[in-house]
Parts: sequence; C-alpha cells; structure tokens
Amino acid sequence: MTDFNTNEYQNPLISRYASKEMSYVFSDDFKFSMWRKLWIALAEAEKELGLNITDEQIDEMKQHIYDINYDAAIQQEKITRHDVMSHVYAYGLQCPKAKPIIHLGATSAYVGDNTDVLQMTEALKLLRVKLLNVLNNLTKFALKYKDLPTLGFTHFQPAQLTTVGKRCCLWIQDLLMDLEELDFQLTRMKLRGVKGTTGTQASFMSLFNGDHEKIKELDKKVAAKMAFEKTYAVTGQTYPRKLDSQVLNVLSKISESAYKFSNDIRLLQSLKEIEEPFEKHQIGSSAMAYKRNPMRSERIGALARFVIANTLNPAITAATQWFERTLDDSANKRLVIPQAFLAVDSIMDIMINVSSSLVIYEKMIKKHIDQELPFMATETILMEAVKRGGDRQELHESIRVYSMEASRRVKEEGSDNNLISLVIEDPSFKMTKDEILSIIDAKNFIGRAPEQVVEFLEEHIYPILRENMDVLNIEVDLKV
Repeated sequence: MTDFNTNEYQNPLISRYASKEMSYVFSDDFKFSMWRKLWIALAEAEKELGLNITDEQIDEMKQHIYDINYDAAIQQEKITRHDVMSHVYAYGLQCPKAKPIIHLGATSAYVGDNTDVLQMTEALKLLRVKLLNVLNNLTKFALKYKDLPTLGFTHFQPAQLTTVGKRCCLWIQDLLMDLEELDFQLTRMKLRGVKGTTGTQASFMSLFNGDHEKIKELDKKVAAKMAFEKTYAVTGQTYPRKLDSQVLNVLSKISESAYKFSNDIRLLQSLKEIEEPFEKHQIGSSAMAYKRNPMRSERIGALARFVIANTLNPAITAATQWFERTLDDSANKRLVIPQAFLAVDSIMDIMINVSSSLVIYEKMIKKHIDQELPFMATETILMEAVKRGGDRQELHESIRVYSMEASRRVKEEGSDNNLISLVIEDPSFKMTKDEILSIIDAKNFIGRAPEQVVEFLEEHIYPILRENMDVLNIEVDLKV
C-alpha cells in the first residue's frame, strides 16, 4: 500500500530524494509552529516592555504551539484569501483569552519573513553536517590512496601522472571552499525583526506612545527569544530579497562541486578505474544485463543542474521588487527556496553514500599508466642517455621515430605500447634494460603528490574535522 495519492503529482524531491530531516524544515508543521513561536516571542517582549498582556494569555498560547487546527485555518483562508490572518483566526479559536493580543502591532511579514530566515538557517545547518561528512569520507580516501599513481588528464587526454589521493584532494578543496562560504553565510543570517507594515515601526509607535527606545528594545528582545543576535537595521515590508539570492548562491556552489565530483566518477567508471557502489541485486540496464551504470553520480549531476539553474530565480526576484515590496515574490519563493534545499540535501546524501564506498581497480589504473608512461618517460631517458655520452639530436630523432611506430601499433593494431622495448634494443642509448625499467617506475613521475596530500589534509582539513567530531559518521538512507 502507498501512503500518498497515486492520482496526484508527487514532488520527487520528497518522495524519492530528500531526507526526512530536511523535508521537515520546510513542512507545514515546522512553518506554522514557528509562526506561533514568533507570536509568543512578540507577546512576551511586548509584556516585558509594559503592554497590557498577561502571563495567562501567554501560557495559553504556549499550550497550542504544535496542535495546529489546520481545518479551521484552511476554511478561513477560503473566505479571506489571506494565509496569515487565517492562522491568526485559527490560533485565536484555541486561545480565546489570548485572541485579542495575537499578532499585536505586527504585519504578515513578521511571521512569514522571520520564519523564512529561521527555515533557511536551520536548513543550512543540516547541510553543513552533511558536507562535513562528505569531507570526512573523502579525506579517508585521499589518505589511503595518496601514493597510488594514476594518469592525470588535461582535456581528458593523458597528461603527467598524479595519484588517486591527490586527485581526491581536488574534490576536497572545492568542498572546503563551499564550507567556508556556508559558514560565512550563517554568520550573516539576520531576522527581519519587528519592523511593521513598511518597515517604519509606525504601529509600534502607537502601541508604545512614541517611546523609541522601547521599540528598539522590542526588536532586540524578539530576536534574542528566537536565538538570533541581529536583525536587519532597515527593511521595507520584507527582509531584503537579496538574502535569498545569497543563500541560493551558496547552494549553487555546493552543487557545482558535487557536479564536478560526479562527472569525474562517471568518467573514471567508464575507464573502469574507480566505481561508485553497486549493490548485489542492482540492475544497471533493463536491456543490457551486464551494465554497471553510475546512476548515483548521474543523479548528483541531475539534481545539481536543477539547483544551479534555480539560482537565477531569487536573483530576478531581488532585482524586481518595487519600493517597500510587491507580492510577485511569494509564489516563486514557495517553490524555489525549499526545492533548492531539498535538492542539495539529496545531493549530499548521495555523495555521503558514494564517497564512503568507492571501489578501486588498481590493475586497470596500472594498465592505463603502462600504455602512456613510456611516452612520458622518454625525456628522462633522453637526458640520462646524453649524460652517458650520447648525441642529444640523434637520440631525440630515434625516440621520435620509435614513438610514432609505437603509437601506430597501439592505435591501428590495438597492441601494447612497445616504445620502451624499442629503446632497450637500441645500443646508442648506452643503458641496460634494468636501468631503463627503473626510470619508468610510475612513482618517479608523481612529483610531490603524496606529500601534498598529507600537507593539505593536516593543515586545512583535520582541524575542521576535529572541531566537528560530534557530527561525523552519520548514516544516510537512500530511498532509491
């Protein structure tokens, strides 16, 4: 039996991809209970600053934070076409004593916008935990394979060797930059606060008989009760819509890094060097039973592309707001913000899964090195032969001729690369077979890659992981 209506569209971000934790942050229960908490914070602060509000009224409000009477709110919204006032009405039905002071002096954006900020903040914190877990998995992988030579690629053409661990550090570096952006964004999250209809706090001037200091204190008290240090100094009716653009840019950057990681895994899986996890009963293709498709990495790419494209929405919204506000942001925000977070949450879960169980095929990696390393080693061989009295120009020409022949043999005949054998057989190089073979040991061509891995992890990653030990090694459950 399904637990949803099969004759209605279901958002796959909820039904297939995102975690329950992230789905909850953008749920009605989270949203409307937060509205009620904000109304309580406002009433408490107003009481503390001298308004005629009783403890009995506030206690009554606190008793009904979570038992939201949705039916009453839905029926009222059909009449009023106003979601906030419908919930003020529904809350008042449950809290008859507090009814006169619920939402006192506030505008709709007081609960709507402040809740949006609280949701985004909570969602960023959830993503931070998952990002740290991806970093932790990749750090273990990088250290384990810091010495394993592999072909480097530029333009997806074989280039100088690197190591598997060093390449992994490129993924880690991208994600580290994302973590820094995310942390910075968290430090500058501010509530809209208590600003009134157009941001002038005029309604509170009336409530507090023109006492500017009390109104300023009201704003601070409400923020503190909602665990925030700061509110925006000035607003229109809403918080600056640039905030949404800033937050979505952070999500886009995480998606960019994830996309790059997933593309690299897909290419490596095609080369049969590294694979994402493939479960015992997993089906790669409905037609081709032998296939092991990188479906999780492909899903990362699909979701990342959605987020990156989605980033344009809040940018346009911020650019097109009129004066103190317009309402063309509302429907757009309801779609864009939650779905971007749900998608990145899904991406992080898949990355945790993939990065924890990457499969390495060392013999395939070596095979590809053996096909290309002879060409890369010729300069070193040439220099050594010249040291032994050889003519640089003549030896260079010999290597050129041998290289062309070896390349033709590989491409046209599908044979192994025999360049080194041709060099070994040429006495003009004045080197023994063992001497030449010792030169073309792959570890002679990886530079400082192993040292770079260790230095990078020790300086930049381990301190972060040590600071966040309590949130590492979480388990994720992929729905599909």
